[in-house]
Amino acid sequence: METAIGVFDSRERAEQAVKELIEHHVPQESIVFLTRSETEAMGFGKDMGKFVGGFMGGAVGATAGCVGAALALIPGFGQVFALGVGGAALLGYLGSRAGASLAQNVADDPARIKPTSEQKSAEEVEHFLEVLKTGCSLVLVQSEFREVSGAASAVLDRLGLGQQTPTTSKAQITMREVGGISVVDLRGRIVLGEGTVMLRETIARLLVTDRKKVLLNLEGVDFVDSSGIGELVRSHMVLRKEGGQLKLTNLSDTVAHLLHSTTLNKVFNIQRDEATAIQSFSETALGATAN
Repeated sequence: METAIGVFDSRERAEQAVKELIEHHVPQESIVFLTRSETEAMGFGKDMGKFVGGFMGGAVGATAGCVGAALALIPGFGQVFALGVGGAALLGYLGSRAGASLAQNVADDPARIKPTSEQKSAEEVEHFLEVLKTGCSLVLVQSEFREVSGAASAVLDRLGLGQQTPTTSKAQITMREVGGISVVDLRGRIVLGEGTVMLRETIARLLVTDRKKVLLNLEGVDFVDSSGIGELVRSHMVLRKEGGQLKLTNLSDTVAHLLHSTTLNKVFNIQRDEATAIQSFSETALGATAN
């Protein structure tokens, strides 16, 4: 499953992205609009409902003729809204005190992932919530089909990740151990079907061998598309779920600008250099022991 993520600081730009996704034949059930603003959600849903014939709801629940608006109350955060046929399932997966059953009912698909516990929910949604806290909204596209993911990435790269200059460099990944930390050196592009697959397989191999402290050295990365952003977020989430840690260091100018412009710099633990990063793992462990 590939996940492409676009971050938007205005409803109008997010709406434009969703319209273009649909025009590029990205299935409606693959698209999710995520925001913490009820007004934003209602306005977005109404406008998009006119465009696609009502596939997005304009209020919490499902109004007549509209499908897919859902609400989750995240402990310690508050209300989060998701619109789109996949939105209810997403919030059901994220979990909530109130709204999990609503999300499940709106999704109306017993095969979808069921809500998790509140505690696990708080951990899993942290990377989304940090972006929502800044007032930005997210458009996510999840698909198992390369053609769909490619079309989605093209749209979200252009509208949701700011201006980047595409490169033709090849993705390269090497691994080494430094003081019990698995350092992953990435170079070239982290893009759909190339760098994303290599990064996913690398994290999987590390977890199989119980190496859960991972430092990504991004000094040589010159391009990241929306699927690459989705894979970085996924790596962060997977390691957290397994009790591990993911940190980033030596960000290239391209990556630093991208994370800052999308506010995703608030999601990741970013260290200025490798030595500082290695030391920070020990400090984190000491802090956890003290608590």
